Amino acid sequence: MTSHPDIVVVGSINQDYFAYVDDFPGAGATILANDGASGLGGKGANQAIAARLLGARVAFVGAVGGDAAGTGALAALEADGVDVTGIRILNATGTGAAYITVNGAGENTIIVHSGANARVSADDVLSLGASAVVLAQGELPGAAIDAAARAALATGARFVLNLAPVVEVDLDTLATADPLIVNEGEAAELLGDYSDDLAGDLAARFGISVVVTLGSRGAAVSTPGRSWIEPSPVPSAVVDTTGAGDAFVGALAAALAAGRDLAFAVRVGAAAGSHAVESAGTTTSYARGVSLDELAS
Repeated sequence: MTSHPDIVVVGSINQDYFAYVDDFPGAGATILANDGASGLGGKGANQAIAARLLGARVAFVGAVGGDAAGTGALAALEADGVDVTGIRILNATGTGAAYITVNGAGENTIIVHSGANARVSADDVLSLGASAVVLAQGELPGAAIDAAARAALATGARFVLNLAPVVEVDLDTLATADPLIVNEGEAAELLGDYSDDLAGDLAARFGISVVVTLGSRGAAVSTPGRSWIEPSPVPSAVVDTTGAGDAFVGALAAALAAGRDLAFAVRVGAAAGSHAVESAGTTTSYARGVSLDELAS
């Protein structure tokens, strides 16, 4: 693994399969797509590339299958400069897959088959070295996420947790997250109900800093000393929202790893997410060739 990476991503890797339609099909319906595509996906891979494109040195801990999708995923991550030496190749298991339908308004539905991601374990995290930030998502088994939080504490790294989807993790893991990042639905699931102040209520319950993404409305942030709404820049068009959340998280992690404060990091994340919806796909829609300050301006 790269010596002293800025960010270690303990995360998921998928092969994404897209179908572009005018409207989502109803139950029992068969429709023809207007177009289709495939490419690298998984929240971990997406966030790793989003952070790498903004200048962070990124190493990855995860797993792929011993199939063509796994080979392609490793090549794609390496092509964008992500250190893949911490990714295991499991020859008896297929690479994770995500089946994504995008409608004419740019909204999506996603079904994920975990594949090799379900085999990522606490033992895999033992390869995690020193870094500024450890970043994990909910597409891994809870034990691996818990191990990532413990490793971050042990090495003095900042632990950023995007608990999407919501999976069962230790309370200590939630308390370690700085910040915990979820969307509105995930926040309500953690709380057991919707509230008028999802970010504040989560922070009060778990004793952490919280970022609740609000789609086109930006993000709600709650820290021990401050709560605010960070608006999202208005995109020129909404083509595909699939990769926006991961662009947000990866950009935020890159800013924190660069030593910037959470307010700046959330502003960069909102800008990255807004940019991502302007074109189709996930990592192919991310801002390239810009700095953190340029993206935040």
